[in-house]
Amino acid sequence: MVKHLNISRINELKNNANDNIESYNDPDTPNALARFTSQIREILLADPGMLDSVPEYLPVALYDRVKFSAESKRQWAHWISLNIHPSWDEFKTTIAFNNADLPLALAVRKYSEDLLIESCAVVYLLETQGQSEPKQTAADDDSNEHDGVHEHERDDNDDYDTDYDSDEEGYYDQYDEEIE
Repeated sequence: MVKHLNISRINELKNNANDNIESYNDPDTPNALARFTSQIREILLADPGMLDSVPEYLPVALYDRVKFSAESKRQWAHWISLNIHPSWDEFKTTIAFNNADLPLALAVRKYSEDLLIESCAVVYLLETQGQSEPKQTAADDDSNEHDGVHEHERDDNDDYDTDYDSDEEGYYDQYDEEIE
C-alpha cells in the first residue's frame, strides 16, 4: 500500500520555512541566516521534541545543507507530483546530508521519520522553487482559496499597506525621533 505525502502540510511548512529564511536573508547582515540555522541545528539536536511546536525549523536548519543529485531531483519531483510518501529505504538514497548534520538527521529520524522526510521534501521544493510545485487536490484548493487569492499569497499586514502613502519616497527612523 502506497503511503501519501500530505502536500497541504508540506506547502504550509515550505511557506513558513521560506518566511523564516527570507527574514534572515539580509544583505546588511550576510551571515545572519547561517548563524540562525547553526543555532537551530544545535537546539533541535538537543531537543527534537521542539519540532512539535515549530516543525518549520527543521527545513530551515537543513536549508542549503541537503544535496540532491539530478536523478534524485527527478525522483522527488515524481513523488511530489503523485503525492507519494517514500519509504525510508527509497528516501535515504535520494538525500545527501552534510556530515556535520548526520547527528541531527538521526535524532530527528528517531523522533519522527515522517517529519524528516517531509522536511527534506520542503528543502527540495525551496531549492527548486518556481521549477516544480506539488499538485493541489480539490480539497486543498477549497481550504486555501478565498476570492481567488491563496492563503500563502495573503499579507497579514494588509492594514499597514492601506496606510502607506505610495508617493512617499521611504520611511526613516528620524521621523519617529522628531515626533517624540
